[in-house]
Amino acid sequence: MTKNVGNIDKAFRVILGIALLSLIFVGPKTLWGLVGLVPLATVAMSWCPVYSLFGVSTCPAAGPPKQS
Repeated sequence: MTKNVGNIDKAFRVILGIALLSLIFVGPKTLWGLVGLVPLATVAMSWCPVYSLFGVSTCPAAGPPKQS
């Protein structure tokens, strides 16, 4: 898996994930807040399957590939 989630995107996903998870404890108190685990998982892996599907990347250019 090639990283395709940049730093600004990660920060947004962490905020969104925590906000959604908070719905379990405050607000409607439903299990729909577990959806917040999805953006947090994409941050942990630095990879988003939806971005891969559409060929999107928010990571800065890494430069030329290394040759061995």
